[in-house]
Amino acid sequence: MAEKRWQVYLSGEIHSDWREQIHAGVEAAGLPVDLLSPVTDHDRSDRCGVAILGEEPSAFWQDHKGARVNAIRNRTLMQRADVVVVRFGDKYKQWNAAFDAGCASTLGKPVIILHDPALNHALKEVDGAALAVAETPQQVVKLLAYAIGGKL
Repeated sequence: MAEKRWQVYLSGEIHSDWREQIHAGVEAAGLPVDLLSPVTDHDRSDRCGVAILGEEPSAFWQDHKGARVNAIRNRTLMQRADVVVVRFGDKYKQWNAAFDAGCASTLGKPVIILHDPALNHALKEVDGAALAVAETPQQVVKLLAYAIGGKL
């Protein structure tokens, strides 16, 4: 019988290579993991609604339409996931990441939060909804290895 493949949804910050680091770590560890994520091309993500459904008269409605179109993908992948990892970076307000953390928790998904220690105070409530809070992508890989195979 084939080993179960875990579906891990990587949500949040798109301005660093944390997803690539997790991918490399999962590969190096030989973990049976499929990594899922939102569209990480910022312009494509922002413009998807108007590109598909037509232009809007203001930036507010363009963003609103794009967020709803993106939610089709993001919610579907999150529901499919076995684990949700949410990364908070330090440069931008990431309300979508906070929403995803809350949504995943509400769906009963195990949540791993990933952020630098400097954000501990600002994210204390978000961290409280997580089962683990990691500081590095390598710690996320170790958490996955333990959850999947009990390996330290």
